[in-house]
Amino acid sequence: MSLVKQFSFTSFVLFASFAMADIDSGPKVGTSVSSLKVFAVTGDQAGKEVDIANERGQKATIYVFLPHDRFDRPLARLLKALEKGAIDAGNDAGLVTIFLTSDEAKTKEHLPRIQQSLQFKANPLVLFPSATASPEGWAINTDAQFTALVVKEGKVTATFGYRSANDTVAPEILAALKKGIGKSANSP
Repeated sequence: MSLVKQFSFTSFVLFASFAMADIDSGPKVGTSVSSLKVFAVTGDQAGKEVDIANERGQKATIYVFLPHDRFDRPLARLLKALEKGAIDAGNDAGLVTIFLTSDEAKTKEHLPRIQQSLQFKANPLVLFPSATASPEGWAINTDAQFTALVVKEGKVTATFGYRSANDTVAPEILAALKKGIGKSANSP
């Protein structure tokens, strides 16, 4: 293999590894979740400021945090897979997607279009009014394209942070959800 080809191949492998590398994001496992005041754009609480963590209470929940300006089709497929998995898990398990944004007006206009396109049944789309700061007590790394936190009975049971993500990471997140609610990873 020529030196140029070897360098290109090595660079590609390193870039691919870096692009999908985990990133530390979210509170430590075992931590109680803090209040999470957001603006609900879709769902039962649409048009209101709510404490979504208080609303979910003790129910098993996957909280997804992502910068609004980095939302793309692969993330849309991932959210659909997570929603289906949460519904299938039962036990009132749920999914909440929190868009981090510095442009509230643009995000409030865009999220209903995402809802219309993806037809979420049990995934309220909410916004947190900062793309550069984490909600207090949630330790979200804003360099992550995607952070998922699995919470059960108000405590973090698993965290997942990605520089880049798509639906191939859904099985590991859903396995953590099922483990948190006492189901085997292979159960529906």
